[in-house]
Amino acid sequence: MQQIVATVSAAWRVVQYMRIGSAILLLLSLTGASAWAQDQTATTQSKVKKQKKGRSPGGDVGSGAGDVGKGVGKGAGSAAKGVGEGAADLVTLHPVGAAESVGKGAGYAGKDVAVGTGKGGGKIVKGIGRGIKHLF
Repeated sequence: MQQIVATVSAAWRVVQYMRIGSAILLLLSLTGASAWAQDQTATTQSKVKKQKKGRSPGGDVGSGAGDVGKGVGKGAGSAAKGVGEGAADLVTLHPVGAAESVGKGAGYAGKDVAVGTGKGGGKIVKGIGRGIKHLF
């Protein structure tokens, strides 16, 4: 009788170890499968991302020319505003205010033209350099 009980208890322990082992294997396989699926998703998403297309060399030159024109336009506007305010000050008999307004307008005009020319010139040079690079 004791031998039968010992055999049954040993068999019961083997069944419990098998259950525990199969549960561990199941958990490991699920964890591995989910990690593998996440890895596949990450590589799929990285393949889908597209790089932004930069501006072409001709686009850089065109944009630079636009910046130069914009600077000249703003400068002309500032000069006109200063002259207009100066004329209004002269009509109202404020000669010092008139000179101040015209000078201020000229100063802002110079600043606007310089900024536009600097930015635009930089873009133009960059575009020309990139265009030459494509030739070689």
